Amino acid sequence: MARAKFDFDLIVIGSGAGGSAAATLAAREGKRVAIVERDAFGGTSPNWGDVPIKALLHAAQLYDEARLGARFGLRSSALGYNYPSIRAWKELAAKRTGAGGNRRYYENEGITTIHGTAHFLSPHEISVNRRQYSAESFLVATGAAWIVPNIPGLDNDTVATPRTILEVLRPPKTLYIIGGGTVGVEIAQLMAIFGTKVVIADVASRLLPSYDSEAGELLEKILAGTKGVTVLTQTRTLAVEKENIAHRVTYSRGGVEHNLRVDEVLLAAGRAPNVDLGLENAGVEYTAKGILVNDHLQTSVKHIYAAGDVLGHDSHTHTALLESRVAAHNLLSKNKLSPDYTATPHVVFTHPGIASVGLSEDDCLRRDLQIKKAVAPLNIIARSNTSDFRDGFVKLITDKKGVLIGATVMAPHAGELIHELALAIKYGLTAAQVATTPHAFLTWSEATRVAAGKLAS
Repeated sequence: MARAKFDFDLIVIGSGAGGSAAATLAAREGKRVAIVERDAFGGTSPNWGDVPIKALLHAAQLYDEARLGARFGLRSSALGYNYPSIRAWKELAAKRTGAGGNRRYYENEGITTIHGTAHFLSPHEISVNRRQYSAESFLVATGAAWIVPNIPGLDNDTVATPRTILEVLRPPKTLYIIGGGTVGVEIAQLMAIFGTKVVIADVASRLLPSYDSEAGELLEKILAGTKGVTVLTQTRTLAVEKENIAHRVTYSRGGVEHNLRVDEVLLAAGRAPNVDLGLENAGVEYTAKGILVNDHLQTSVKHIYAAGDVLGHDSHTHTALLESRVAAHNLLSKNKLSPDYTATPHVVFTHPGIASVGLSEDDCLRRDLQIKKAVAPLNIIARSNTSDFRDGFVKLITDKKGVLIGATVMAPHAGELIHELALAIKYGLTAAQVATTPHAFLTWSEATRVAAGKLAS
């Protein structure tokens, strides 16, 4: 029998969301597949990203609700917590998903697993741990890493990252967070609930600058008002100096320099794609902002595809999974597909949660679109009274014909509420069609009906 030209039909570099689905789908189609992972199998999301952060946030929000239970007649003044037990819950939640440290899963699927850092030697060959492997096709899904800003005294050895902060034995007494994006605000609320005095700083004019302005502005009021978080927008961090076991932070706001001493500094100011894997040896075009691909996720080299955060866009795990499935289809079929991002939801797991889909108002302004918008505050629906919760809203945006093109929800369970609006945007429904759809009484989704009704009238 003649020896195969390549060691594998497909080598997937990266076992996170961008690589896992493609590797599994190809293996189930009978392809000889290998997957290379330099860190923990499963990638960021189940090991030190979505799953552990959300498990901790769930515990924190339960604690916070119980602590404030006196208004419902609950006796909760003696309530406390054991942080090592909370960390143990986080580990259990991550383990239950089965996606973290899941090398055996791939092996059970008939996929060859290789632990180490991949480096392209040529368009069809990589090296890992000084061994060479060849493949007919490749999928690059190496993800992204947290950026270390060019700030004197700042490096990964002296400050925390969203990965290492999850492993602390107890919450720090004081914490300075650089970055007011999704992860920054989630960790700010998490730590503040457990008693940390938090300062969160960002150069932008508001928290969550990629979301509608109402969301970032209201979240700032909630964090500052009920959680005691100090929010420093339009603030530039100038230096971080180690002082024994603490840190001295110098920052500039309004043209004035300030100094602050904190126990811990957290980097959450954005991520950069992991493109340092010898792509130039394979002829793959890329920049520091990510690998360049066409509409089919194909790189400049036709047998090499890329998916997930390595593409350089600010994506979620579900986006990377979508791209991984599309890449697998295109690797296996002559009929090429393109990922459809039209109705991809974005979620922030604070309390209240924040979720968006489609275009924001800023997006519409940049595109010079003629739009209509309506906002329904939570306090106008009955559920806000029975839950004693009023901080939130539903904001809808339509084009001039009344077709929904954007939505933001800020409410408890916003991540669940957004999918009705994602479906409406994906299939071109009008605000009138959403408004005339029955919405169950005493649910948060009534705010969606009210907002849609404003646009339908």
